[in-house]
Amino acid sequence: MVRLLAQLVEQPGRPGKLRCANGPEFISAMLGDWCAAQGIVLHWIQLGKPTQNAYVERFNGSFRREVRDADLFTTLCQVRHLLAEWMHDYNTLRPH
Repeated sequence: MVRLLAQLVEQPGRPGKLRCANGPEFISAMLGDWCAAQGIVLHWIQLGKPTQNAYVERFNGSFRREVRDADLFTTLCQVRHLLAEWMHDYNTLRPH
């Protein structure tokens, strides 16, 4: 998680706050230390309140139904192709 966030903050627009769920990848000491060093405040949603993170919950549900559970993948190339098509549809053709 820290490695991905480090890549993302190299781009303009570093966040002042990071809202996240309470999964193990978000409550680690390493993530907390990294955010503190970057001047980013960690803000966790309340336990049992997924609606506080509704955008991500909606995305995860759509991705699960439309990609992960919809096809039986046989090759990594097939996965990449289907993901590229789905990301284009999700990010450019759907109203948000």
